[in-house]
Amino acid sequence: AAGEVIQRPCNAVKEMIENSLDAGATSISVTSKNGGLSFLQIQDNGHGIRREDLGIVCERFTTSKISNFEDLKSISTFGFRGEALASITHVANVTLVTKTKDSPCAYKAKFCDGSIVAHRAGEKAEAKPCAGVIGTIITVEDLFHNMTSRKNAYRGGSEEYNRILAVITQYAIHYGDKHISFTSKKHGHSSPDFHTPSKSSTLENIKIAYGKNVSDELLSIGSSHAPTTPGNAASESSNILGE
Repeated sequence: AAGEVIQRPCNAVKEMIENSLDAGATSISVTSKNGGLSFLQIQDNGHGIRREDLGIVCERFTTSKISNFEDLKSISTFGFRGEALASITHVANVTLVTKTKDSPCAYKAKFCDGSIVAHRAGEKAEAKPCAGVIGTIITVEDLFHNMTSRKNAYRGGSEEYNRILAVITQYAIHYGDKHISFTSKKHGHSSPDFHTPSKSSTLENIKIAYGKNVSDELLSIGSSHAPTTPGNAASESSNILGE
């Protein structure tokens, strides 16, 4: 338990992007309105969430990323504590639409304060079948609706959107050679403000984000060293970009 706190819309974007990456997504799209304070949506083509898991997907300290204590010794995912989504549901209205490849349809669920809630008054609190494609869409609306002082502290949607764009850009560059597409756009706009193709390289993504003048000043540097473990014939190597 680390006590995950969502302080700005960009914090929520970071957590949801990492969930998408953990789900094996190769396409991640973020749409926001008023800098994410009014509307924030992230869509991916990952493996989705099983219907039977939707009831607890936003419950604090609940995760599918580890199954037993030994898994802690070989963690390969960003998150494993089950805190991020729960924290978001405590400060916003969250709707989740997801579909796995084995499911005949997608399922839609609404969450508040870590628990699944009814879509309308008088209905049962459960996920409902709906149309959808493989992957997950998480919609976060009216962020900090129950924290008026924090919401009023933000200067405006433009500054918060720039913070969101910065987070997306950093992940796009870091995953430049992993064939993952990242997109960011404002709600109601037909064209994105930032988009990287899935087949672009790290250098190409830097060019998209920061311009040709910056990318032209970078050189790709490779390094390798001999193995230190006897009998291990494989050498280790790494690549970095530097001025």
